[in-house]
Amino acid sequence: MSQTLVYTNIVVTFVFEIKKRVFMKKIVYREADRGAADHGWLKARHSFSFANFYDNSKVHFGELRVLNDDVIAPGKGFGMHPHDNMEIVTIPLSGSIKHRDSMGNEGIIKAGEVQIMSAGKGITHSEFNASNSEFLNLFQIWVFPKVRNIEPRYDQKAFSADDRKGKFQLLVSPGKEDGTMWVNQDAWFSMGNFNKGEEVSYTPKLKTNGGYIMVVEGEVTIDGETLNKRDAIGIWDTDKVNIKMNSDAQLLVIDIPMN
Repeated sequence: MSQTLVYTNIVVTFVFEIKKRVFMKKIVYREADRGAADHGWLKARHSFSFANFYDNSKVHFGELRVLNDDVIAPGKGFGMHPHDNMEIVTIPLSGSIKHRDSMGNEGIIKAGEVQIMSAGKGITHSEFNASNSEFLNLFQIWVFPKVRNIEPRYDQKAFSADDRKGKFQLLVSPGKEDGTMWVNQDAWFSMGNFNKGEEVSYTPKLKTNGGYIMVVEGEVTIDGETLNKRDAIGIWDTDKVNIKMNSDAQLLVIDIPMN
């Protein structure tokens, strides 16, 4: 290979990386900057503006509207209340949820399972800690729907943690691919469990999507940013996100439309 060709390849690679940096956009969401609420029976942290917490810079990330990190005391919870035109995904991290809704669904969702509701044209439901002795910790995530006023819908599914060791396990998608749960939006939810030193990359499913990456546990480096437990980063206008594990880590990725 000639010196001229080598030099040309180096220049092309350098220019490509510069362009990638110029056009890629990101926003870091620190755990310490989340909203907080303490109701005694409920201790909540809000990644985005919710209830009495309002931050103009944290209203939504694309079509992702809410990510609440709730700790609920034994036997306590939310009585029947309404929702409409929102896709609601609930991920218990520890403990179990007792669910009941106006469609007649009633049951328990345990850690390791995922629950989804399309509130559609209107639904009421209740959520309680199913245990009288253990605390419940969950993520509740709201996504704006792609189609409004659909018939309300409910589903829940168990996912094996073994299938996310060293890789991203797809939980929610718009096409029910590979046994995932269907969401009324061009959104994909994935979780992965990784060991210290591992490096992975994530490619958004659509060019118009961005990736919201929450560090559930551990410490990672993403695009030069060191993120710790419950820190998050939103990245868009990029073909790939590179992630390095600085410790054993668990990650949640929400691949979401930005427009």
